[in-house]
Amino acid sequence: MQLPEHLSIDFLKNGLNEFSLSADAVNRIAHNRAYLDNKLKGGKTFYGINTGFGSLCNVRIKNDELSQLQENLVCSHACGMGDEVPQQIVRLMLLLKVHGLSQGNSGIRTEVVALLTAFYNKGITPVVFELGSLGASGDLAPLAHLCLPLLGKGKVYYNGEKMDAAKALEAAGLQPITLAAKEGLALLNGTQFMSSYLSWSLVAAKRLLVWADVIGALSADAFMAKDEPFQYPIHRVRPHKGQLATAQRILQVLAGSEIQKVPKEQVQDPYSFRCMPQVHGASKDAVDVAINVVETEINAVTDNPIVFHDEDAIMSGGNFHGQPLALQADFMAIAMAELANISERRTYLMVSGQRGLPPFLAPDAGLNSGFMIAQYTAAAIVSQNKQYCTPASVDSIVSSNGQEDHVSMGANAAVKLRKIIQNVQRVLAIELLTAAQALDLRRPKKTSPALEKVFAALRDTTSFMAQDTILHDGLIAAEQFLNNDPEQYLG
Repeated sequence: MQLPEHLSIDFLKNGLNEFSLSADAVNRIAHNRAYLDNKLKGGKTFYGINTGFGSLCNVRIKNDELSQLQENLVCSHACGMGDEVPQQIVRLMLLLKVHGLSQGNSGIRTEVVALLTAFYNKGITPVVFELGSLGASGDLAPLAHLCLPLLGKGKVYYNGEKMDAAKALEAAGLQPITLAAKEGLALLNGTQFMSSYLSWSLVAAKRLLVWADVIGALSADAFMAKDEPFQYPIHRVRPHKGQLATAQRILQVLAGSEIQKVPKEQVQDPYSFRCMPQVHGASKDAVDVAINVVETEINAVTDNPIVFHDEDAIMSGGNFHGQPLALQADFMAIAMAELANISERRTYLMVSGQRGLPPFLAPDAGLNSGFMIAQYTAAAIVSQNKQYCTPASVDSIVSSNGQEDHVSMGANAAVKLRKIIQNVQRVLAIELLTAAQALDLRRPKKTSPALEKVFAALRDTTSFMAQDTILHDGLIAAEQFLNNDPEQYLG
């Protein structure tokens, strides 16, 4: 399909097998490059186009060395280390890099953008590493690894195999290119590493925010909690958007529950049940802010210098600085970790032997330990999340001989955010399996039709634990279950 002019998180959620650029985008790129080629004939000095990079910006490069300058840049900056970036994220990097270049302000040739597009469409996925970006001056090291294969260098995944880029290009019927002036810098400057991690995290966060409400509602019935805290008048007088939406959804999924009709002995429920609208809702509001920032970023020009053919100017600035993304990644980390914090507390209460449920939800407790250690696992994951929530954006290390004297560390923030999101899904999976066990113990009483639908779908892959078994298998099944779109159960 044709790549839209404006990308959204919802668009990225659906994924693409392949895409093409519009004729307008191709024309923008070509016109911008023609302007740059004409400017270079005038003999002026432009940063990174005919000078060295970083603190070497005052070193003028000869015209016959400009192509070599760009290749040297890509090779020298390909110094990432650590774990490989997941291929799903790398494909997002390719997509977002092409989209950024298609804005027509990067001074790059259409054939370079076409080859990046071919990588995506033919399933050539460069090997990129997590460590190496400071989140300023662009995601230099990761983007260098992303773009090395354009030169026939580096490693890629193709047809399920890791191989030399040159071999993959030959197999796919593609030719490596020789970079022209400015192109290496256009490819390496940019925030596509951070943006891709954040885009992935936002897609997952939106799904998990719905699941948190659904699972919290299921746990409320399993624990015989009241629905009074979710009633509209309470939230009308404190009308935060996320709070209102959470209360409305929980009431919606609890509608028709037999368990809610059972008279309750308690006056109030613990905060982890009673305050779901306030806690889940605050996380929703934080994610909404992050969506606005990230959608602005992925539709922006974030390399340097920027070529303005309409204004007849080539300007050096700092659009590559990842501070907007770094702050949002850190805030999102806290907001999403809170979903796991409150979820683990609900799990703890359900296994505590209260309200007619056996200790640890174990039939014949004592002989069986039931869900005792499942709660331990949730607690361990929650604790790890708290450690990951230490903000990266408050750190900065001077680099490039002092030229790059403040950096965002947004790349580190984005990478650890993804780890937190994955951990949140695991903690919610533990709560889901725990609530399902408790609900089985409440039979013949039923929860709502919507939640019974969720329960039945879960039980297609897991079963009631009548006696101790290897609980890991059920937890993994529940974790994978949460990859499903929760809206399918709520219609």
